[in-house]
Amino acid sequence: MSFNTSGHLFRFTTWGESHGPALGVVVDGCPPGISLTPEMIQRDLDRRKPGQSKYTTQRREADEVKILSGVFEDERTDGPRTTGTPISLLIENTDQRSKDYAEIRDKYRPGHADYTYDQKYGLRDYRGGGRTSARETAARVAAGAVARQVLAGISIRASLVQVGPHKIDYNNFDWEQVGENPFFCADAKAAELWADYLDGIRKAGNSVGAVIEVVAERVPAGWGAPIYGKLSADLASAMMSINAVKGVEIGAGFEAASLTGVENADQMRAGPERPYFLNNHAGGILGGISNGDPVVCRFAVKPTSSILTPRQTVTTANEDTDIITKGRHDPCVGIRAVPVGEAMMALVLADHALRHRGQTGREGAVGFERN
Repeated sequence: MSFNTSGHLFRFTTWGESHGPALGVVVDGCPPGISLTPEMIQRDLDRRKPGQSKYTTQRREADEVKILSGVFEDERTDGPRTTGTPISLLIENTDQRSKDYAEIRDKYRPGHADYTYDQKYGLRDYRGGGRTSARETAARVAAGAVARQVLAGISIRASLVQVGPHKIDYNNFDWEQVGENPFFCADAKAAELWADYLDGIRKAGNSVGAVIEVVAERVPAGWGAPIYGKLSADLASAMMSINAVKGVEIGAGFEAASLTGVENADQMRAGPERPYFLNNHAGGILGGISNGDPVVCRFAVKPTSSILTPRQTVTTANEDTDIITKGRHDPCVGIRAVPVGEAMMALVLADHALRHRGQTGREGAVGFERN
């Protein structure tokens, strides 16, 4: 299988399957001399791992990361430091229940990649979906934690902003609330409402979609390139590559279509050190290049395809049948997609930081500070 690698100068390649012995990632292009410990990576993995509440899959995985290469420590390095060589990260699978999928080995799940995967490769790993499983995103989160260490001074945060038809109230938006509820939601009141709503969805054997907002602050102006190297295009591609994502927008996004030019234009004024913008409809990106404002990206995920409600489908022999997917699944995959969105933002920004420095010789206002 090809196309398991993303990035230009800061590159990462994920490997492994949902029910295989392990999965992992190789990060190549990380600058040398950057502090990196397993604990730095584990913090992000712990936010993504399953089984942390009744609103996510009850599969129990420690998701404990092991750094196999690319770091070195002795009395001169003041802790483990990256060497500039490929960083290999391993995450073992310890709680697979492959027997849960035995009944669907010859059936395609509606809304899932079962059919298209089979058509492309002529075979598929039906145990949890193999490479098409959201389990693969654990490797992305591990790689994203490495990227965060490259992006010294840049803050990347995300929040669930919509579950099904229920949206947050931005008047209640408070980043401090994200870690206070099981939904990674910046609106505490919305999180309370979602608890009852998702409980009903879960008990009905159903699932529902969601929208996640990712914000990167203190990104310097100048990252990205016009035409085929747009920061916005790479962000959209990265977010669309996440399992179950069906839509991405930057800044005002689709809402911009309903605005006039007067309303949409982010007016500018002179600041003490650089110009500043009175609004951020652009989401921090103009002409594919960062403008110094927060980079704002939202993505929508579809409902989980593996559900207990009977659905019509066909077999691999092209015969009509019904399907119920047993096992442990997320009633809303958008919850655990929050740290995944943060990781993808970090990976794209780290790549663009290196590309910017490589092309212009300039590092920008932040980046590449040594911890």
